[in-house]
Amino acid sequence: MEKNPHSSRKDSALRVLVVEDEQLLADAVATGLRREAMAVDVVYDGGAALERIGVNDYDVVVLDRDLPVVHGDDVCRQVVGLGLPTRVLMLTAAGDVSDRVEGLELGADDYLPKPFAFTELTARVRALGRRTTTALPPVLERAGIRLDPNRREVFRDGREVHLAPKEFAVLEVLMRSEGSVVSAEQLLEKAWDENTDPFTNVVRVTVMTLRRKLGEPAVIVTVPGSGYRI
Repeated sequence: MEKNPHSSRKDSALRVLVVEDEQLLADAVATGLRREAMAVDVVYDGGAALERIGVNDYDVVVLDRDLPVVHGDDVCRQVVGLGLPTRVLMLTAAGDVSDRVEGLELGADDYLPKPFAFTELTARVRALGRRTTTALPPVLERAGIRLDPNRREVFRDGREVHLAPKEFAVLEVLMRSEGSVVSAEQLLEKAWDENTDPFTNVVRVTVMTLRRKLGEPAVIVTVPGSGYRI
């Protein structure tokens, strides 16, 4: 399975793959994570999971252990075997210590038994996502902007700025780029899921509304032909 080389992921908001054969649960988890400004793809079996992992760069895979087509254990082994920076949060209905140990020995980075509290799942996904990036402070500060990914808070010169999830995700990507230019394509990849039309103008519109909400003086710079930077 060929994989594109991974560039530095310090500019990325979290991109997550949810792999769960209980469709209602999978969709509910995905919806909740998207509300937390993450880009989320969903599949319902292990074979589809391996296909997506072979094509897309994911920060975290939320992986049910008991999957059809390809068992979750085998999916985990392949992720580990490929040497990807992707982190695996394994889910299972079995809560015994021996089951948790076995899952971690397969190479999973964390383990969460069902049923679980969504707030705990979100916290664990964010914690794993931080492991895939260059070490940065949990709270990002640049150009008078203070962004707290965990609290979902943004302040500009001490004034709180209320952002929609995608606006927050775009701002986080730009903040994490530390002044480097981020292309529209990179923003589309990191802040939206794979079902987004690559020819859409959603990035331009989101940046426009983000600029308006952040106020003057403007801090998001357009680099003609290249992208955006802060």
